[in-house]
Amino acid sequence: MERPLDCLNNLAQDDWLIGYDSRQFNKIAQELYLELTQLSASGTSPKIILAEREPVRFLASFIAACAANCPVFLCNPDWGTQEWQQVFDLVQPDIILGMGHGAWGMGHGNNTQCQIPNHIMISTGGSSGQIKFAIHTWETLTASVQGFIKYFQLKRVNSFCVLPLYHVSGLMQFMRSFTTKGKLAILPFKAVESGQILNIKQSEYFISLVPTQLQRLLQNPELTEWLSQFNTVLLGGAPAWNELLEKARFHRIRLAPTYGMTETASQIATLKPDDFLIGKISSGQILPHAKVTIQNQQGEILNSNQIGNITIQAQSLALGYYPITRENQTDFQVDDLGFLDNQGHLNIVGRNSDKIITGGENIYPAEIESAIQATQMVADICVIGIPDKHWGQALTAIYIPKKSDTSALKIQTLLKDKLSKFKIPKYWIPQQNLPRNSQGKINRQQLQQIATEFLQNPIT
Repeated sequence: MERPLDCLNNLAQDDWLIGYDSRQFNKIAQELYLELTQLSASGTSPKIILAEREPVRFLASFIAACAANCPVFLCNPDWGTQEWQQVFDLVQPDIILGMGHGAWGMGHGNNTQCQIPNHIMISTGGSSGQIKFAIHTWETLTASVQGFIKYFQLKRVNSFCVLPLYHVSGLMQFMRSFTTKGKLAILPFKAVESGQILNIKQSEYFISLVPTQLQRLLQNPELTEWLSQFNTVLLGGAPAWNELLEKARFHRIRLAPTYGMTETASQIATLKPDDFLIGKISSGQILPHAKVTIQNQQGEILNSNQIGNITIQAQSLALGYYPITRENQTDFQVDDLGFLDNQGHLNIVGRNSDKIITGGENIYPAEIESAIQATQMVADICVIGIPDKHWGQALTAIYIPKKSDTSALKIQTLLKDKLSKFKIPKYWIPQQNLPRNSQGKINRQQLQQIATEFLQNPIT
């Protein structure tokens, strides 16, 4: 795969950024690259915090930093004071790009921590309150692109991006287009929702969505029709529920549910749209750049259809979390449990850390949430365990009712035939919204707080 500067030069004459000025992108990237190489001439590459709001400036700055071998930290400009303080303490940047400051803050850094040039730090873990940066390189990101183009048998990837560029899900859409000389359309999701749609031929484009975005688009018949024209609709970021998948299938959306994370530079497993449309339910096959094994707690590799811990080997694996690189660079054991079926498709059962033990029974919230979604009586749902003297943990459903008169009793009645008695939540807490981040991931710490407060002062 070509280096950042080669890719930039290859695209110099192309009008590849849809809705933006491609030449402006090139100009910003080249100018900043020259500035950064001059700064690096002293022997240490400046550490850069990148928090540009404007997409062209963000992407051009990212490419300039990569080309100049500067460690770059991709940040969310909307983080709060506390989060920014955490980031500044951790990174001690030399240059800050964005947040309305231009380039400032020279000389704060101590370049001791970035030993490997060309580190790309992608933030993760914001939904749990503790921001971490997964350490990637140009090589790990392009390995992910190579796996993608091999899997989908493409030469060029055209992407329609509605996700944040500082997040792996948005950044990788840019990487796929930029490194394969494809086109990239960028539009905020709110603009798409309000019907502002760029004039593109959707059948030539990939679009990536998180489940809550897909849900919102499917509520609008015109946007549903628009979405059904896309070559592929990649779906990731959080688990999708069966009702949503069924609705997408009904509308002939060419959906490709994916499995991946920041640490793997986006997806390592994807279900192809044709398989999705004929009714298959899984995260699909493993992409060519990755290998997945399922292991028991003793580390022994399990056979097909046996549930265990997921271990990933991939050329796109992050090297660690800044500033510490992982000792074992080859295997990455994740928190998820799953199995590989007879076709080699990956099936996710739930997260190990979300496991709830109630009355000695192991329960994975994903199964219960899916059953509750299927009643079509809730707009959103999350199941957690609350400490309980008698049961160890009590199953608690925190949900948004679709209608104001939806009672928990109605939902429980519908669940009786679907779930074992011990899997039906003991407590039901209605809410107006659930704390999710922009990727649709739930903040479980906040839910624990909501549940604790509710159970101390129940509404009578």
